[in-house]
Amino acid sequence: MSRKHHKEQEEIQEQETISAGAAETPAEETAAIPAATEADMDAEISARDAEIQKLREEVMRRAAEFENFRKQKEREAALSGTRMLENIVRELLPLIDDLKRLMSHIPAEMQAMAEAKPFIEGVELIHKNFMSLLERKGVKEIEAKGKMLDVNFHEAITQIDAPGAEPDTIVEEYQTGYTLGDRVIRHAKVIVAK
Repeated sequence: MSRKHHKEQEEIQEQETISAGAAETPAEETAAIPAATEADMDAEISARDAEIQKLREEVMRRAAEFENFRKQKEREAALSGTRMLENIVRELLPLIDDLKRLMSHIPAEMQAMAEAKPFIEGVELIHKNFMSLLERKGVKEIEAKGKMLDVNFHEAITQIDAPGAEPDTIVEEYQTGYTLGDRVIRHAKVIVAK
């Protein structure tokens, strides 16, 4: 029995050694795992923070690009509207010129006739309403007569001797010029003093 007992004790001791070793290993591993995991987690958190920052910057960049795109399209739309208005006004200017010529060439006898008065007033009213509409849209006549020639607004078609007038003074307006906002849509054609 002694041998059997001895063998049992050896087995018990062996099991205790294995158990003790097993008990120590998980404790060591548990102590090592949190340290390694904490360092890994810190590295992963830092990497994710960097990725989040990168994504935030990308979102901000895209938002800025979109805002710039939106503003550019608004400017293009406004410019397109202005160009369209400018083209329409250019097409209407000959009609306005015709109305002005008509009003300036009504014979004095006709102006004195009572029957012609409503016709003359009607033409003047049409011209006035036309000009009022254009002014509301930002169209203005360029002042010319009596002003000094300014090539930004005036086009000299000829020079004449004009006693008492300084050289390059506009003595007569041949065709009215117009601006739309800051843009000249038609230069005033003028006659200037020599």
